[in-house]
Formats: sequence, structure tokens, C-alpha cells
Amino acid sequence: MRTSLQSFRKNRALWITLVVFLLFLFVAIRGMEPEDWVITLLRGLSVGSVIFLVASGFSLIFGLMDVLNLAHASMFMIGAYVGWTVAVRPDTAVDAFTLLILLISGFTLLPVWERALGRIKLPSRLVSLFPWASLILALLVLGATLPRYPITSWDIGSYEISPTNFAFAAGQGQLVVPEPEQFRGISPVAGLGGIILGSLLAGLCVAGFYRWRRAAVSAAQLSSDERLNWKPFIIFALLIILGIGVYLANTPVSDFLLSIDNTWLFLLAILVAVLTGAGIGLLMETVLIRPLYATPVYILMLTLGISAIIVEVVRSTWGSPEFTMPRASIFNGTGEGCPAESLGALLANKCATIRILEGRVRTYNELFIPLLGLVVLVVVWLLLQRTRLGMIVRAGVQDSEMVEALGINVRRVFTTVFALGVGLAALGGVVAAPSMGLTTTLGESLLINILVALAIGGLTSYPGAAVGSLMVGLLQQFVIKYGQIGINIPFLEQPFKPTPPLVPASTVLLMVIVLLVMPQGLFGRKE
Repeated sequence: MRTSLQSFRKNRALWITLVVFLLFLFVAIRGMEPEDWVITLLRGLSVGSVIFLVASGFSLIFGLMDVLNLAHASMFMIGAYVGWTVAVRPDTAVDAFTLLILLISGFTLLPVWERALGRIKLPSRLVSLFPWASLILALLVLGATLPRYPITSWDIGSYEISPTNFAFAAGQGQLVVPEPEQFRGISPVAGLGGIILGSLLAGLCVAGFYRWRRAAVSAAQLSSDERLNWKPFIIFALLIILGIGVYLANTPVSDFLLSIDNTWLFLLAILVAVLTGAGIGLLMETVLIRPLYATPVYILMLTLGISAIIVEVVRSTWGSPEFTMPRASIFNGTGEGCPAESLGALLANKCATIRILEGRVRTYNELFIPLLGLVVLVVVWLLLQRTRLGMIVRAGVQDSEMVEALGINVRRVFTTVFALGVGLAALGGVVAAPSMGLTTTLGESLLINILVALAIGGLTSYPGAAVGSLMVGLLQQFVIKYGQIGINIPFLEQPFKPTPPLVPASTVLLMVIVLLVMPQGLFGRKE
């Protein structure tokens, strides 16, 4: 009893803030019809779940690594566009898969290159010139092969074969696929070999820059690393076999994907988007961010620049017009028996909507997305609380130097956490695409909500990311709803209707109030 009382006194501001917010929701609900508040509440949970999927990864990265990844919201956008490509143009996804796997393969040998270069005594001038020479060679090789690689894509300048038209056809249940491309001007062997060679040279370039930065360290210290590990060679060989195998089986794989139900394509889109996000995160941390840990300001500027580059890459690849990603057929049923009156009818008829308290609730937006958010919350919490990796991450958040002193490879943990965080952002993007649509401003519009949610919940707190995201989502949706029905205020003849600019302003106001009461956020730790 005494312990509970002490805990309450210690977290008194937290409990008071949460109780006040719940009272606000209770008062807001009392001013609505039952069907209105049910729909608004579920929409708030849906928006909060999407924000949480991105904010949770951001929180993990910042909590362990003190890295403010301003490109995180752009990874949300990448997940949406990659997921759309798999669901609408699986043939293009198969073509790109081989290319990406072969490009990544060379970087798996990065530990080998680092160890090998550390054991070679070179004059200081050669040490500084070596990475630039490798970079130039990699650019020359990839510049000669990548433009010739066959990817059956689209043309953003022609509406008939643009992503907008493909998205419209997919929304009507039709997947339109052009004739497949072939290598142009070179043989497949030379093309694939050139991509692999370019990837190896790029990995060698990165290792050379690491060696250059460590040039002040003695050769004895550089060569004291553990003995050669064969694991990178095995991973490299497996990636090469996988990439070439998919290239050789390109046509049957594409035909199979085009023949299956789009529910399976949607699940595949989720998997590919998450793996793509994790892969990009791994490359970002390994190649770009790792050399800059000693200069956090440069990391901030770098991730901001990466975000701008990603936006331009998306515009040049998929175009600027907004289009939609079709929902899986399991969430798109209409006709007899829909909207469903019960959960059994919903599952039997695969209805797009279900009636709850006389309100029509969208199955995908208001039921599936919050459920997925809950599943991710539980799975990542179990990962952090019940696994060795989670123990290392939690200890690293408290004192990363002590963890490293215990002999744990903190660099590898950093890479894993960064990849996991970016993968969660990509998951949020592919899940949100059918409900939010795809646009090049998708990441920018979400970034403010992410930062506000994290500031409310606590920047380094995973539970805080969940609570802050839900508070932001619920508040925004209730403000939007009262913008439609109005708020009856004494001494006013007409109901007050919040305008659209008040939607983001309301969440910023909530953040200010919380930070005035608890400067570290609801669940943040005091420094």
C-alpha cells in the first residue's frame, strides 16, 4: 500500500494529466450521438496507430543512439510507394528485386574490407586517395550497367502508362502489365556481373573511408581485430544466388503474382515494404551515419538532406500526382450481407463496413489498422522486455558506454535498432497507403505529428510513443468532428465550429500544456 502511494506521488503529474485528458474525451463524447462518437473514437485510434508505427521506431533510434533521424517520415513514404508497387505492379517489383539484392550484396563484405585494409600498411597519401579511387571506379561501372538493366516500369509523362492510370485500373480489379524489358546493349552476364562488381567497389570505398578516419590509430591496433569470419562471405554468396535465381525465374514468378488474389499481394507488399525499409535503414546507418556519431549536428543535417533526396527520387520515379493503393479484397466486400451486422457476418462476407451502434465503420481503416498497431505494440514490447537484444537496448538507453565496456558489440546493436526503426516506419506507410493515398508530401505531413506525439509521451520512451500517438490521433479526430457538428457555447447564437487549421494547432497546444507540467514528457526519464 505504501509502495503504491509512493509511486502515485512520484508520478502524480503523469496521472493527473492522463485523467484530465480522459475527462476531456468523456465530455467530448457526451456532446455527440452514439454512432458519431464511436466512429470518431475508432478513427482517432486508427490515426494514432499510424503515428505510433512511425514514432515508435523514431523513439527507439533516438533513445539508444541519440540520433534525430529527420528522414524517418520519408521512410514512411517509401514504405507506401514500395507497397503500392508490389500490390499494383508486381512485375516491376520482381525486376527491381534482383537489382536491389545485387547492389546490397557488396556491402555485406564491409567487415572483411575493413579488417583487410586495417592490416595493410599504406602511405598516408594512398590511404586518403584509395576510397576516392574506389568510388570513381564504382560510379563508372554502375553508370555503364544500371541504365541498361531491364525494369518494366511506367512513364510518368504519359497518362496511359502512368502510375495514376495503373492505380485506377487496380482499383477496378484489373492489373495491367506491359511487355517485359530486356538488357539493352550488353549481355545479361555482363550486366549482372557489372552490378556485382560495382557493389563490391562501393563497399570497398566505404571501408576505405573508415580506414582513412582511423589513420591516426597504430597499425598494431588496427590489426588486432578478431580472426577472419566467414559469415559475410556466406551472406554475400546467398544474396548473389538469390538475386540471379530471381532474375532467371523472372517471368514465371511475375505470372504467379499476377494470378493470385490481391489479399496475398497486400500481405506480400507489407513484407517487402518492411524489408526494404529495414535494408535502407541498415545502409544508412552503416554507410552514412556511423562515421558521424562524434558530430551529431552533421547527422541532423545529413538526415534532413536524405529526406529531401528521397522526396525528389519518389517524384522522379512515381510522379507528383496523388493516387491510391487498392485495399485487399478481404476488406472490400459489398453487396448482400454488407454492411455486416456482426463479426461473423463481417468475416463471412468480407465486408468493407460493419454497423456499430448504428454507425457504419470501415473495416480496414477503423478496425484493421488499430488492431495491427496493437499487435506491433505488444510484439516490440516483448522484444524489448523478453529478449537479449531488448535487454541490451534498454541498458544502452541508460548507459551505452557501460554496455560497450561489458564486451557487447554496440555498433551491431545500433545497426539492428536503426534497421528495426526504419522498418516500422515503412510498415506504417504501406498500411496507411490504402486509407491516406499516396503523395510526395506524405512524409512531411506526418513528421509534425510524430514529433508532437514523442514530445508528449517522452522522446526516449516506447510506451510514451504509444500514449502520445493515441492522444494526438484522438484529439485531432474529435476536433475534426466538432468542426462538422459544432460546439454549443453559452452566449453564442451559432455553434462554434473549429476550422481545419485548428486541427494541428490543438495537438501543439496539448504538447505545450504537457511540457509545461512535465518537461520530460509523460513517460520520459529525467536527465
